[in-house]
Amino acid sequence: MRLLILVVLVFNLLCSELPAQEGVKIPVVSPYTGSLASFGEGVKNAALLKAEEINAKGGINGKKLNISLEDDLCEPKEASNVATRLANDKGVVIVVGHLCSSATLAALPIYRKAELAAITPASTNPTIGKSGGGYYFRNVYQDEFQGAFLARYAAEAMKWKKVVVFYETNDYSTGLKTAFVEEAKKRGLKVIGQEAYTSATTDFTPQLAKFKIMKPDALFIPGYAPQGSLIINQALKLGMKVHFFGADGLDDAIMLENKNAEGLLVTTPFLAEAAGTEAKDFINAYTKKFGKQPNWFAANTYDAVGIAAETIAQAGNNRQKIKQILAAFNSPQKAYKGVTGNTYFDKYGDCLKPAFIKVIKDGQWVSAKEQLK
Repeated sequence: MRLLILVVLVFNLLCSELPAQEGVKIPVVSPYTGSLASFGEGVKNAALLKAEEINAKGGINGKKLNISLEDDLCEPKEASNVATRLANDKGVVIVVGHLCSSATLAALPIYRKAELAAITPASTNPTIGKSGGGYYFRNVYQDEFQGAFLARYAAEAMKWKKVVVFYETNDYSTGLKTAFVEEAKKRGLKVIGQEAYTSATTDFTPQLAKFKIMKPDALFIPGYAPQGSLIINQALKLGMKVHFFGADGLDDAIMLENKNAEGLLVTTPFLAEAAGTEAKDFINAYTKKFGKQPNWFAANTYDAVGIAAETIAQAGNNRQKIKQILAAFNSPQKAYKGVTGNTYFDKYGDCLKPAFIKVIKDGQWVSAKEQLK
């Protein structure tokens, strides 16, 4: 009897010292602190929600999916530091991120050298795909499309004749500005003024005063919400009578808190009113869990994590196979079917996704009446 008890004790001791089955780690890189932390909130929530759902169905090949939240502050230097650490971690076989184009462009060569594939749910700068060397993918449209789309919308749907452009000196904003201006010329839309600002700018009145003299129909802000909100406030304080519109960088709750932003038009890659059944299930689950509706950063991240998980399920812990499987999502028939629609990539890792226009009405984002096809 004593011998049996001893055997049982030894067996239990040995079992308690065995390592638990290793999980699967997917880093999700975004600004979780700093001036754009509000963007990162949607990224974080959606990534954790998707992982929770995957784990409830048995994980990835029986292993638990663990989301590693990596903060890059939306700054190129910090993005490089994060990318270097992830590239040197052999347990990382794919990265979801980064969010800001400048951060992605800083991280891109590091991942490429390490042969580590990444998928960004939000970086739209046109140069990313061709610079990725086959290792960078994205499930969002690029700024050449978004900027041209906005120029078309301004000219065709809004019938504006004269606009001014107030852009930030970063990769995202300048890429949008360039695409917008080029398409505006083709559409007969006059860009009568262009001014720039930096991320540290808080007083925009000198440039806005110049714009006021020009009497434009509308002011295009291809930047991020924190500065965009200040620009709108200061423009109205100067007495400017102008329509405000921008790109997906203005799609943030900060704008909803600003009463002066009523009527603001922005592009978005995800519109709840245009979403399918699966998307509506996602919206309901997200809203129930976090007490608010998901923004487009959340929707795209949810799908990006899903793509990463599906890829790992097929390729295992092999970076080269991960890249090959991602590249194989290369047609509508082979697309990943997610809440943002079908995602498939061209030879540069870029994808073709539609854009929608929404507007702030009574303090809420709603679908604009006019949508381009």
